[in-house]
Amino acid sequence: MKTINKILIPFDFTEAAINALDYALEFAGYDKPIAITAVYLSSKPVSEYELQETQTSFRNIVADLNKKPMISPALRVTEGALPSALLELQTESEADLIIMGTMGDTSLDQHVTNTSNLVLEAECPVISVPMGSESKRPEEIALVLGKEEIEDASVLDFLLAVARSFNAKVHVLTIYAESVYAEKVEVASNEDSLEYYLENFYVEHSFEKNQDVEQGIYNYLEDKNIDLLVIIPRNHARKTEPSDGRLTKLLTLHSRVPILSLD
Repeated sequence: MKTINKILIPFDFTEAAINALDYALEFAGYDKPIAITAVYLSSKPVSEYELQETQTSFRNIVADLNKKPMISPALRVTEGALPSALLELQTESEADLIIMGTMGDTSLDQHVTNTSNLVLEAECPVISVPMGSESKRPEEIALVLGKEEIEDASVLDFLLAVARSFNAKVHVLTIYAESVYAEKVEVASNEDSLEYYLENFYVEHSFEKNQDVEQGIYNYLEDKNIDLLVIIPRNHARKTEPSDGRLTKLLTLHSRVPILSLD
């Protein structure tokens, strides 16, 4: 089974980044040997004095968050820009997960743009954490699936690791526009994969009718008190026509709960 050993967090000392760090510390907990590395990406070389000041500021922030992980989080300072430098570091370090904060509901916010780009380009799981969301361990998880067959069902292995870590229930949601019968027939091929990979943590597959897919998802999240929304972006699809990632961008922009993107 997949295990989570290393987490990367792009960290620029903003409220969104601190919120993401707080979420990561809660996610790791006090009893798991998970290494959390915050990555400060600088556009120019950093002097030794600046490096020391940055490290001191980071340690103060960690202390203020008052979490007690098994492994204290570290700060890495390097030159580069999002998302390319972070994704290169993820490959180099073999990090299992990236957690990144967003500022929330504004189409002009650069954090949202960076997060959307990161989610769509990453070939590893990414959790985007919106400002205002509670830093808590997920107990109710919702996986959103379209009518297409899951191309690589092994991505669900990571979701199983999350569900098992927190003993969380995994709900599966499909939003349909017209015939619920037609939608159920088309996604029937996913059921075996869901039952195999998610084991007893998989509790239900709901089919909800709504012409507005995004709003239908939010209605479901509120109704089920969902703590973590899970999506499988199709912009890297190989067997079918790749999507442009529009729904992923909208969810990253508007969701009030953290989003786990599987790839």
